[in-house]
Amino acid sequence: MATLNLPHLKSDDLPIVIAAGFILVILAAGTAYTLSTLGTAPLLTPNYLLTQLQTGAFLGIVACGMMTVILLGHIDLSIPWTMTAAAMMATTIGGPGAIPTGLAIGLIVGLVNGFGVAYLRIPSMIFTLGVDSVMRGLMVAHTGGFAPQDTATDLMRYLAAEKVLGVPVAVFVWAAISIVISAVLARTSFGKAIYATGNREAAAYLSGIRTRWIIVGAFVISGLCAASAGMLLAGYSNKAYQGMGNAYLLPAIAAVVIGGTSILGGRGRFIGTLVGVILIVLLNSVLSIAQMPEAGRQIIYGLVIIVMLLVYGRTTRVTS
Repeated sequence: MATLNLPHLKSDDLPIVIAAGFILVILAAGTAYTLSTLGTAPLLTPNYLLTQLQTGAFLGIVACGMMTVILLGHIDLSIPWTMTAAAMMATTIGGPGAIPTGLAIGLIVGLVNGFGVAYLRIPSMIFTLGVDSVMRGLMVAHTGGFAPQDTATDLMRYLAAEKVLGVPVAVFVWAAISIVISAVLARTSFGKAIYATGNREAAAYLSGIRTRWIIVGAFVISGLCAASAGMLLAGYSNKAYQGMGNAYLLPAIAAVVIGGTSILGGRGRFIGTLVGVILIVLLNSVLSIAQMPEAGRQIIYGLVIIVMLLVYGRTTRVTS
């Protein structure tokens, strides 16, 4: 008798499958709610979904960088004001130098974070939180505590708000960054070193990996991604403003851990982060339709992180 051989489901695939299932549940629940209250189902229309992906691209780019740091077992809490500082300085400089200036801010923050964590051996949660506070103080001093009067450049607005063939350009930017990060993690020695260092830093060091440089490199990637997202957000809003990155920290962490990346480091697949971002974006959309206040959304994100931390805290690290 012939037998049906089903593909073996790896442990790293299970969170992705669960997250994909939750996406279907959210779509179904959101559609049922809108049909009962509005008489329409906007969640299923292409235009609505593309709009959600456009705004979700900012979160997706932040999550790309956050994943590289979490794979090391670290965290980057300087994301909010890295985004804000990059956006503010880019709009202040303006012209052709705007985007290079914003990226330079992300690069500097990443180098400082990486140096503090890798060489000074200060816990990443403490050091990056301190850097975030420093960036906040610098930007308050720069603007006098008010929203700057500068506006986004034409290129920033194009990348964030325009469409090509009906698809938002921001989605293409997110896709390009995702392809680069995915290739780095899966195809390069640097990516393999990230997994090895996150799995067990001492063993990676003894095997010849320059673990300190790997940590610095991961934080640089996180800083550059945060800066890119901040400038895109400024282009979408046509301006930079105080605290514009605050709403992206918890959702970015939640998206990464929902997608199966272990908060302890050493394990995770990039496709999982993408699925996690889509889940967060759709969840946020449904909560907005249901008029859930921002406080409620933050509670939900925090609970997701706590639950996933409990789950991964009871598992052992394995090399991906």
